[in-house]
Amino acid sequence: MSGLRVCLVASSRHPIREPFAGGLESQTHYLARELRRRGHRVSLYAAPGSDPALGAVELDVDPFWPSDAACADVNAPPARWIAEHHAYLSLMLDLAGPRGATIDVVHNNSLHHLPVAMARTLSVPVVTTLHTPPLPWLESAFQLSPETPAVAVSETCRRMWAPRVRASVVRNGVDTAVWRAGPGGGPAVWTGRITAEKAPHEAALACRRAGVPLRLVGPVSDPDYFEACLRPLLDRDVEHLGHLPHDELVSVVGESSVALVTPRWEEPYGLVAAEAMSCGTPVAAYDRGAIAEVVTRDAGVVVPADDVDALAVAVLRAAALPRDVVRATAVRDCSLERMVDEYEELYRSLARAGRPAA
Repeated sequence: MSGLRVCLVASSRHPIREPFAGGLESQTHYLARELRRRGHRVSLYAAPGSDPALGAVELDVDPFWPSDAACADVNAPPARWIAEHHAYLSLMLDLAGPRGATIDVVHNNSLHHLPVAMARTLSVPVVTTLHTPPLPWLESAFQLSPETPAVAVSETCRRMWAPRVRASVVRNGVDTAVWRAGPGGGPAVWTGRITAEKAPHEAALACRRAGVPLRLVGPVSDPDYFEACLRPLLDRDVEHLGHLPHDELVSVVGESSVALVTPRWEEPYGLVAAEAMSCGTPVAAYDRGAIAEVVTRDAGVVVPADDVDALAVAVLRAAALPRDVVRATAVRDCSLERMVDEYEELYRSLARAGRPAA
């Protein structure tokens, strides 16, 4: 079997383009681009505004609006929920028809339940990647479609979904050619969405205690949190650079002496840690979720979650690690090539076997 015809279903909430809204969007972009580079035919269904170079087909999230009578229902869900439901329902019905005959495998890279719940209606196999801790709608869909293959982005993520979902593991990867080695020596860096669950204010507190300047990079996804918890900490030693274009972000991370990762939720993978490591920038991180799977001893220092004092010590210890070893660890364990190799093997196996019987 040579080139595969892959239908890649992305999130309808954020476009698949730089600068990425988060790790899910960047992982989807890298996967689609690398599959196309390897000669596979990729149909990417994604939010409006996605990168045209990927040949994305827009998920229709706007056209449907319920009638006045339906909206009057006291149990009517929010408009956004209805629009997303309509978009994925339309897509899955399309794939269940003649469109399904033009593809070999569907890869559901979204967080929506319908691609799982309706997988049995398709004539081709559907595999879903689990990017988050368990979600109730997805658990429900898998319980009713237990034959639908699932892949978790880490061993920790797989355990979180078990025993409700039986999943294999394909760990995320980053493009180590794009996330190139940098010189280091600059301030510390924290990257990601500015939200309470990512706790960048604790990175600021730790760097202040360590006497190390910090640059924060990322979109303000939670303005109330930013104003209450982070803005009071900003000064000449703690800067928020905003949501940078991708090339600028890579340069900032590569110039940094150490990267901080401070999740307050059970991080399913920790893509920002892998990106920093690829630049040769060692990581100081909280031990939550899969972080310790990604940040090994050669690449950083992992400390108990929520311990700002321990994180301050880790900042200094991690900064002393040799950058060439950190980079080599990322190339070996966190590369895009490794991730796509594993997905290719999975796709071919599913395509050969065909859709499991319902």
